[in-house]
Amino acid sequence: MIPLVRRITGLASTCALSLALASLAACGTTRAAHAGHPASPTSPSAPAKPSATAPSRPPRLTPGPGGLTPVFTNGPRDKGKIVAFTFDADMTADEGPRAAKGEHFDNPQLIATLRALKVPATVFMTGKWAQTYPDEARSIGTDPMFELANHSYSHYAFTGDCYGLPTVSKDQVRSDVERAYTAFAKAGVPHPMPYLRFPGGCYDSEVLRTLAPLGVTAVQWDVVSGDAFATDADAVVRQVLDGVKPGSVVVMHCTRSAAPTTERVVRTVVPELRKKGYRFVKVSEMIGASAGRS
Repeated sequence: MIPLVRRITGLASTCALSLALASLAACGTTRAAHAGHPASPTSPSAPAKPSATAPSRPPRLTPGPGGLTPVFTNGPRDKGKIVAFTFDADMTADEGPRAAKGEHFDNPQLIATLRALKVPATVFMTGKWAQTYPDEARSIGTDPMFELANHSYSHYAFTGDCYGLPTVSKDQVRSDVERAYTAFAKAGVPHPMPYLRFPGGCYDSEVLRTLAPLGVTAVQWDVVSGDAFATDADAVVRQVLDGVKPGSVVVMHCTRSAAPTTERVVRTVVPELRKKGYRFVKVSEMIGASAGRS
């Protein structure tokens, strides 16, 4: 969860992860911030159509210089009006008691709205979120309209000074990512994508080097919605509409308690972007359209 709208750029269990990536294959410093209901929506917990088979090999970027984990920010600007909506399902490792007391870190109505509007999307989920809401995680992860990707297990930062987030030690970064894949498998998500969004969007070259053996592509964004902790849906709508251009990746949140306006924003923004000729795609399609870019 990112409370601040800014972006600064500079240098650009293991078995469970191995099985997940094998299944998919078979079938300086950068910091960034990401910072009413549809008529007759489908059930929030029921996917439109379960995915019966593994997807074809998901596109990934080639490793960066020195074999570092590659980082994807946006798609091509010259291949048509495509835009990718991404939603971070944030929940830190220590927020379980708050959920038990009734705080909602999920947002089933948002997922229902995306289904009703037929908007494909990529959900970057923490392992703790999947543990807390396994039915919802499985529903999202088996619905072909969505793809589920890794947002770490704990949502603790991988670098220091990351918007006040707790941090994991350098030697725990890889295991935190692997633990999220284990949580997805336990929730019944068969084919999580080999994509990773850093907690807080914060990383450095050491993190990219540490995660390189996992073979993931790190996914950032070029449009900050500003929905985190926002109470003015109209302001978020304006920020998204003003920021989107061909190839944009928009970051939003799937967390009711900390991003209460997001579902309303989606209901407004989607028809407006479609009027402008935009087509919604998942991150995998955006990366595929960017083949050869690093």
